[in-house]
Amino acid sequence: MPNIYRHDFTVPPSAIDLQGHVNNQEYLRWMQEVAISHSTAQKWPLERYLAAGQVWVVRSHYIEYLSPAFENETLSLYTWVADINEKSSTRKYLFTRGNHHQTVARAETLWVFVTLKTSKPCPIPGVLRGAFVPVADQRQVLRRIRNQDVPPCAPHLAAPP
Repeated sequence: MPNIYRHDFTVPPSAIDLQGHVNNQEYLRWMQEVAISHSTAQKWPLERYLAAGQVWVVRSHYIEYLSPAFENETLSLYTWVADINEKSSTRKYLFTRGNHHQTVARAETLWVFVTLKTSKPCPIPGVLRGAFVPVADQRQVLRRIRNQDVPPCAPHLAAPP
């Protein structure tokens, strides 16, 4: 059960904007894809949520762009759950490149758990809470990344188109 999830990928030409670097919207798309992939790895694929009649929706995103990324660069995208509250959860993300793990961008999303029929927030079931071990201290994440203690674990996440 990886509490820090990593996906490595090469930036495709389709992700590049008019300025010659990765378009901001691509980071958001990759964040959503890796969150779904992490959930799937924790035995919570979309089908399981749909069968329960409950899903996650985004309340807010925050992205800080620190260095541009370019076509054909290999990036590592790390994600982890920072906290789980009664009806919401904060997930964090870190985009890095190279052996020195230079930070390209860092981000977080506030996810709210809702009932499909009403779109209203509902309590997160204990079995779902138990699937994710929160990592509240980002320094722990950075130490594990520097020590190369987070193997890539997203073979089922398709490479970005």
